[in-house]
Amino acid sequence: MIDAKTPALLLDASRARLNVRRMAEKARRLGLRFRPHFKTHQSVGVGRMFREYGVEAITVSSVDMARYFAEDGWNDILIAFPVNVREVEDIRELAAGVRLGLLVESPEAVRRLAGTWPGSVDAWLKIDVGANRAGIEWDDLELAVAVAREVTALGPLRLRGLLTHNGQTYLARTPAELGAVHGESLKRLRAVREALAGRGFGGLEISVGDTPSAKRLEDFAGVDEIRPGNFVFNDVMQLELGTCGEDEIAVAVACPVVALHPRRAEAVIYGGGIHLSKESLVTRGGEEIFGRVCLPEGDGWSGALAATAVTSISQEHGIVRTTPDVLARLRIGDLLAVLPVHSCMTVNLWPEYLALDGVRIGTIRAWDCATPGV
Repeated sequence: MIDAKTPALLLDASRARLNVRRMAEKARRLGLRFRPHFKTHQSVGVGRMFREYGVEAITVSSVDMARYFAEDGWNDILIAFPVNVREVEDIRELAAGVRLGLLVESPEAVRRLAGTWPGSVDAWLKIDVGANRAGIEWDDLELAVAVAREVTALGPLRLRGLLTHNGQTYLARTPAELGAVHGESLKRLRAVREALAGRGFGGLEISVGDTPSAKRLEDFAGVDEIRPGNFVFNDVMQLELGTCGEDEIAVAVACPVVALHPRRAEAVIYGGGIHLSKESLVTRGGEEIFGRVCLPEGDGWSGALAATAVTSISQEHGIVRTTPDVLARLRIGDLLAVLPVHSCMTVNLWPEYLALDGVRIGTIRAWDCATPGV
């Protein structure tokens, strides 16, 4: 039974392990390197689950995160964020102990990497296939060639391949739309690779990373590596996209009920933006929500309650709008389990998980003050 006096980040480790196993098996079946993105769970304890399924290479989103996981023995690490030239000396130090991958998208950034490099350093060209967040635009061949030339001229860096995160898959609302967006992304990446090969940059790999396509699709023609992250926990966003079922969501936030307002059919929970994050989504029915709501059940939580969601949050408070029937079942002091809209953003707020067996598992947030749990 869940027991928490204050908000707590709950982890269903059995669900998380099953999610990892399924993705690892799919990658093997499709002949793809599986380099999961650890920014979702941010925990050496959770990360060790992946080793159980043969994972050896990982993705992170910062130099600090790379160092955190390197200390736990991970030695093939890709920092999937455009290289921050202000951290070059930190990156050099890290490269002395691990095989490191860096993202580059401008000749200037590559030039700032000049100097002596210990160990093996891979450079990946960050390609924008249409999300318009970061990267070389897929049809800007001259810029891609210029960056590739700078990398090869730098000597210690190895031009490894092309990398993208196709964020547009999160906008797809049907399997057909998802397949079309994913297919166009791969078509563009293959076109860039072919064009670079024609300019003398042959043998480049392709790395892609988004949970919707990694979970739901089978066609990865031309791809060498996948880097999904969110799949390990899933969340309400993935549920809304049809990427997962409720029984695949592996994290929730336990929140005490502190007030009941029957006239408004609302409950107030101790669980706000600093516990859930302030990320929201608009459901297919047009309602903005900050999480789905479940009841504690056995050693975990129930399915999401019908017509019930966190509809407003401030720093500490969350407002749960529900039905009169559900509200009549609640008492002040009860716990509710809130399924997060975006598990990556929610986990980022917490120093530890409370596993359903009572074990506390540390995250990177506890790294400087305690040894992370296992």
